[in-house]
Amino acid sequence: MAQARPPFVHPYIPNAVPAIKAEMLAAVGAAGVEEFYADVPETIRLRRPLDLPEPVRSESELVRHVQGLLNRNTSAGEALSFLGAGCYRHYVPAVCDEVAGRSEFLTAYAGEPYEDHGRFQALWEYQSLMGELLEMDVVNVPVYDGYQAAATALRMAGRVTGRRRLVVASAVDPAKLSKIVDYVRPVHDLTVVPAVNGLADLEAVRRALAGADVAALYAEAPSYLGTVDPGLPELAELAHAAGALYVVGCNPISLGVLTPPAGYGADLVCGDIQPLGIPMQFGGGQAGFIASRDEERIVAEFPSRLFGLVPTAVDGEYGFGDVAYERTSFAVREEGREWVGTAAALHGIVAGVYLALMGPEGMREIGETIMMNTRYAMRTLAEVPGVGIPYGSAPHFGEFAVRFRPGISAAEVNRALLAENIFGGAILSGDTALICVSELHTRSDVDTLAAALKEIVR
Repeated sequence: MAQARPPFVHPYIPNAVPAIKAEMLAAVGAAGVEEFYADVPETIRLRRPLDLPEPVRSESELVRHVQGLLNRNTSAGEALSFLGAGCYRHYVPAVCDEVAGRSEFLTAYAGEPYEDHGRFQALWEYQSLMGELLEMDVVNVPVYDGYQAAATALRMAGRVTGRRRLVVASAVDPAKLSKIVDYVRPVHDLTVVPAVNGLADLEAVRRALAGADVAALYAEAPSYLGTVDPGLPELAELAHAAGALYVVGCNPISLGVLTPPAGYGADLVCGDIQPLGIPMQFGGGQAGFIASRDEERIVAEFPSRLFGLVPTAVDGEYGFGDVAYERTSFAVREEGREWVGTAAALHGIVAGVYLALMGPEGMREIGETIMMNTRYAMRTLAEVPGVGIPYGSAPHFGEFAVRFRPGISAAEVNRALLAENIFGGAILSGDTALICVSELHTRSDVDTLAAALKEIVR
């Protein structure tokens, strides 16, 4: 008689051995695993095995399987890429990857410290460097991404002012806007004032701010379309005249050449640190920052961790610890200012390394290079028959829109470019794409794109 097969014990699932499971159940006084799901209504239980493929039972098979999936990708390093739209390819100094991979920092929990004073200090240094770049006093430990940072900054403004309405005054990534709307929905109504020719419509914004119920005015510098709006200072005046806070989203790598939002009246500044030494990672590598002046009414509303200097038992020596920890959901759970989940703290440490390495002069040089590359690309592509630059008269940083002749879509153009091993821009609409350049692009790269477009769009 054939013997019954022993139960399968998966090599990657802890405590999967039946005897260990039985010991654990006995320790908590449960007759079976089913007891742990007693509160889950029967109507939503599956009651059948998931339709999954057979498990991969060896490490070598798993490596081969995952490598096969990865081989289907073409990275932005293997093709000539003009993709951006919130996730950018910049040069990553080797020291950034070296520090990110060190065992002192690299954890399965996103680099988040609890009682690790070395990481406390590393994040304090990051916050200090970002504060200098942004000309702000207070910077948070990074949240998930720039989308989350924008949504949280607006929620903060709502708590500070006690008001309900939010107004958006510049072109914003539709995906980011969707995240903001979803996140603020329980407590805020959001009004979007459409941009005109890539810039804020100041009179329409003035009308939208009428009344006494606006918590914040939100703008971006540069905007989603890459425009740097000369009206940003006037937006600050309009917001403050209405009793609202001025919240500005910005690309931190631009601040070596552009005035930080604090310099023209921003109360809260937010964005994503991915451009600061963090690879694209197939769409990942995002981490959001929020910054403000050292005003108690605003600092008290930060939901995320803040690190500062604290005295120690040794006179003259200082340590690094949480500032006003009781604000956070880490300390008081549902009573916190706002829910905060796993932080992207490891990316913050890397951004700190990048800023320390670059210094003010390096940030100025990279910003100037990007602006010059942007202007060269705009001028060169504008000369291609069938290609127009919709907002070409406005100053741009890193990105700009291109519009193709009637009868050809941006999707068609991108498919044709891909056949030439070129990633075209993110699609804005049927005939319009967003082209991105960085310090890594050469004039030859731009000329290659222009030559390809001449053949495709003619």
